[in-house]
Amino acid sequence: KALLQQLPPQDCDERYCPGLAEEERKQLRAFSARRRREALGQGLACPVPGPCHGCPCRKCGRKLNKGDPGILASRLRDQFWHPSCFSCHFCHQPLVDLIYFQQDGRIYCGRHHAELFRPRCASCDQLIFMEECIEAEGRRWHPEHFCCLECDVPLHGQRYVMRSGRPCCRGCFESLFAEPCQACGDPIGVDSEEATHQGLHWHARAPCFCCSLCRKPLRGQPLTARHGRLFCSESCSLGQDTSSTASTASDSSDSAFVSAPSPDS
Repeated sequence: KALLQQLPPQDCDERYCPGLAEEERKQLRAFSARRRREALGQGLACPVPGPCHGCPCRKCGRKLNKGDPGILASRLRDQFWHPSCFSCHFCHQPLVDLIYFQQDGRIYCGRHHAELFRPRCASCDQLIFMEECIEAEGRRWHPEHFCCLECDVPLHGQRYVMRSGRPCCRGCFESLFAEPCQACGDPIGVDSEEATHQGLHWHARAPCFCCSLCRKPLRGQPLTARHGRLFCSESCSLGQDTSSTASTASDSSDSAFVSAPSPDS
């Protein structure tokens, strides 16, 4: 499993990329051949020989003495590593079977070496050889793979909301994931500002996020909460409760958190 993660077969074999156009297949073949020719190597586990006594580990810099276990990478001018230091420069995972790719004197697993040169689709996990791709939240997609996580509707050129690192169309977000407002009961949509307090949610507009007794807007103001209701002051809180549970202790807070609308692109 670790080897498949570090050496994705779709990075070097077009048979694992059935959706590629012919031009993309040519680019993949050329890309894979160049990497094998210029960067691919396999470390050799061996005792440090006498002539290399006292040489520094390429990663941590601590000295390796004659006879110490070491990893030799011939593509990097016979440099040695401690076995535990022979890891990918990007993800720091130990290189399975000591297979590495070198770039500018550093070693990488195959996955992250490929990503130095080509973006990877967040949906299909294939490298992108098209001239265009979609970028959102620091990740990239083939245009045809940028779809709603729930209904699979294409989102290229459409508004969306990111949820758990995946795009969601506005309709699915508001029907499935939007929090209901404690005041009016309607979902707090993509374009609405939201106020939260003690795990509860309100529209940040004045008719919803206001004192339960005097209806004073509470956005940016100190507030007191009792039994899930909001009040602008302790006196309003006590006035609301005198007919029922005046003896119950209240919980209060100086302010509530107000968030902006959900970001989309």
